Amino acid sequence: MTSLRTIYLASPYGFSAQWKRLLLPEFIGALEALGLEVWEPFARNGQVNLAEPGWAYRVAQRDLQDVRDADALFAIVNGTPPDEGVMVELGAAIALGKPTFLFRDDFRRCTDSEEYPLNLMLFAGLPEVEWPQYVYSDLSEISDPKKALARWAQS
Repeated sequence: MTSLRTIYLASPYGFSAQWKRLLLPEFIGALEALGLEVWEPFARNGQVNLAEPGWAYRVAQRDLQDVRDADALFAIVNGTPPDEGVMVELGAAIALGKPTFLFRDDFRRCTDSEEYPLNLMLFAGLPEVEWPQYVYSDLSEISDPKKALARWAQS
């Protein structure tokens, strides 16, 4: 029996009850529909007692370990700038050579480049020419077999 490929879902959506209830399930469902096991850090590390000293360090270390252990990372990079924690997780995944996929449906630009919609360093883990296949601007694109994530999930 083969185990499912794992994907770490880096997002700021767990900080808001409304976003957690409405947005996270849509992303998790879309990724699971590709046959992936989704590692969502708010669910995985949500059992931490925030009143206990050192909780923040433990959460950060667990999240970083999950980035190390996951097969790939899907980062929601909305905002100007995008969430700092998501950027650290994405940077770690890039440094570890993990496949990375970016989601941005925020129409605001936060870049100095005419070509890239975000800081160009966020594209360091993507191919030079085919990088648009790794960037998603609509939830429905996640299942698109012409895009990189669906191809990676099935490989």
